[in-house]
Amino acid sequence: MNFAFSEEQEELRKVVRDFLNAKSDEATVRELMDTEAGYDPAVWTQMAEQMGLQGLVLPEEYGGSGYSFVELIVVLEEMGRRLLCAPYFSTVVLAGQTLVHCGDDAAKAAHLPGIASGETIATLAYTEPNGRWDESAVTMEATPGDGGTFKLNGEKLYVLDGHTANLVITAARTPEGISLFAVDGDAAGLTRTALSTMDQTRKQARLEYSDVAGTLIGTEGGGWDVLSRVLDLAAVALAAEQVGGGQEVLEAAVQYAKDRVQFGRPIGSFQAIKHKCADMLLEVESAKSAAYYAGWCAAELNEELPSVASLAKAYCSEAYFHAAAENIQIHGGIGFTWEHPAHLYFKRAKSSELLFGDPTYHRELLAQRIGI
Repeated sequence: MNFAFSEEQEELRKVVRDFLNAKSDEATVRELMDTEAGYDPAVWTQMAEQMGLQGLVLPEEYGGSGYSFVELIVVLEEMGRRLLCAPYFSTVVLAGQTLVHCGDDAAKAAHLPGIASGETIATLAYTEPNGRWDESAVTMEATPGDGGTFKLNGEKLYVLDGHTANLVITAARTPEGISLFAVDGDAAGLTRTALSTMDQTRKQARLEYSDVAGTLIGTEGGGWDVLSRVLDLAAVALAAEQVGGGQEVLEAAVQYAKDRVQFGRPIGSFQAIKHKCADMLLEVESAKSAAYYAGWCAAELNEELPSVASLAKAYCSEAYFHAAAENIQIHGGIGFTWEHPAHLYFKRAKSSELLFGDPTYHRELLAQRIGI
């Protein structure tokens, strides 16, 4: 593989960074955190119509641009830097990749064009009150109903943007095994409740299903094959986000260490601060290597993807959380205040560390996958 991004990819990074600097500054993030929807519909439309971000990695035949996962991690890294408040991850990574890999041409034709155009906000409802991320996590039942539909009963938790999504791809069990179902966001019997979470830059919801109609996606019982791949791709995508956030807090800490003067000299000249910044740099750069290699594996869909996805998720989670915590420490008293943005990155780092399984879970998964 080539570890350097191409000129086109670097231009994509620049364009996305300039856009997010204008549309996702700290003041905007704080404003959107306090809203129920958690995003700005006008910016969401701009992202789709002017930037083409929602359709970036979707096939051209369904309205997308047909780029690879490498371009997606470039975009997600920049979104992580700016803590973008938008249902991008849930729509493009979770729901979008589920549809791309489901093998159901009818489902792709029905839903992917809406995602690419920005008209459809979608998500994947997978986790249940048991809080697990493996195959045994799915216990919701789906029973055959009228007209080829199924009736879904149960509860889903921690559904990203689940309270605003127009399309909820839901994992449930039929007699054949885990299957995937397309559910309308306003379907009868579906109760959606926004959750109060530590990190309000990424909204989550509880979904309660009572005889909710769902349309089968793919084959009955074939859902886990799709989900296992999508969860690996989601882990890689989240690792890229974490790298962006880690780079941002590293730069903030280093700049403050240069600017803050104590005892007549910049605090960055003190050995303790030097060592903190050096350790942060080492971890963030190592996280980049892991995330970029995982992104290449995701683009190729090669046999290394499962193991590399878990490796990247485990390492990038810990690197980002440590960098976010050290950023607060280096900023001293002001780092602990609500007015300073350091806590926003700390909370995003912690929530991302737990999303799709914590580092301990992924290290165990990695050990299983490589046979040790």
